[in-house]
Amino acid sequence: MTNLPGANNIGISHSALVSCLGRGRAAHVTALRNGTSGLRADHHLDLPFSCFLGEVDDLADLRFPVELSAYDNRANRLALAALGSDGFDQAALATREKWGALRCGIVIGTSTAGVEMLERVYRARDDDAPMPKSYSMRHHDSQQAVAAFLQDYLDFQGPSYSISTACSSSAKALVDAYQLIEAGLCDAVLVGGVDSLCLTSLNGFESLELISRSPCKPCDSNRDGLSIGEAAAFLIVERDSKNGIRMSGFGESSDGTNMSTPPEDGAGAATAIRQALQRADLTAGDIDYVNLHGTATIVNDAAEAQAVSSAIGAQVPASSLKGAIGHTLGAAGAAEAVLCLYALEHGIIPGNPGLEKLDPKALPNVAAQCRNAPLKHVVSNSFGFGGSNCALVLSR
Repeated sequence: MTNLPGANNIGISHSALVSCLGRGRAAHVTALRNGTSGLRADHHLDLPFSCFLGEVDDLADLRFPVELSAYDNRANRLALAALGSDGFDQAALATREKWGALRCGIVIGTSTAGVEMLERVYRARDDDAPMPKSYSMRHHDSQQAVAAFLQDYLDFQGPSYSISTACSSSAKALVDAYQLIEAGLCDAVLVGGVDSLCLTSLNGFESLELISRSPCKPCDSNRDGLSIGEAAAFLIVERDSKNGIRMSGFGESSDGTNMSTPPEDGAGAATAIRQALQRADLTAGDIDYVNLHGTATIVNDAAEAQAVSSAIGAQVPASSLKGAIGHTLGAAGAAEAVLCLYALEHGIIPGNPGLEKLDPKALPNVAAQCRNAPLKHVVSNSFGFGGSNCALVLSR
């Protein structure tokens, strides 16, 4: 396998992130350095069980554009909050002016889009009543709803679509953004992931007996499940970028063996990681840090340790950020990619919030606390239901 043709000319010019840790670069870098967790005890949306959630505060206080009020839901409010962080919306508009609206695309990863609005509508309606005329499935429950909101808000008129491969969705969206530019279909792409807290996800994971009753503890001997979070993460990928940070390689694979349980040997995940290294023209020894998918479920963490050990080596520094922001599902790949960019820029190996006693089956060099380190190449893993694996190499 070779490098992406012309990949050295494609870079990540801007990024933005909103999660339970806060809004923007400064809040997240501070939280990474301090090992902060944003998970809080909650009883969200009348759930029949208690758990810890990574909930973003004050979304109701945002001034939603009146002319786009048909799109108003929690997912799009997350998107709006991210657009307003670190001047990202102005950077996006400048990108449109630079390349022209028709040359600017949008690719968004999500697992539920605005289904939270549909849940509220169903809860409010009488048993035999029709759906209210004010509700529009196209603006809320469609998987394209967030991408459509962004397209109307920013007037990006190039290719616009969504990817929904569960928890690998927005990592795969970043791959597609690069490929759209390589194919000559775009000069710039707004790419990212958005997922909001909703009953569909929370009750679904509870039915699989995967939600912990305490803050999740990835890689810990006593881990017992995940904590769900919400986030919006965006990046602007463009050709001829002057920024020194880029995605230098990617790998994708499909296990195709089980809907919710990865193979114990992590073979499919290891394949994706090896592909990413090959495309980046790097060896295992070049990787300075691995951001683990690290959901804190028993099988996933152990299988990922096998995959990373096989593809990179057991001693590579690693950690999972889900103890800080929760599992943000379709947004996880982009959210954690942005956190990896912050780590690259600030020279830090993030810690692993929640880790108390390292599982013997985990990688031995999981960082319990944040530490300073010069980073040049990092790998970020995202694995979804059905065995949809994606590994990214981010470099500076």
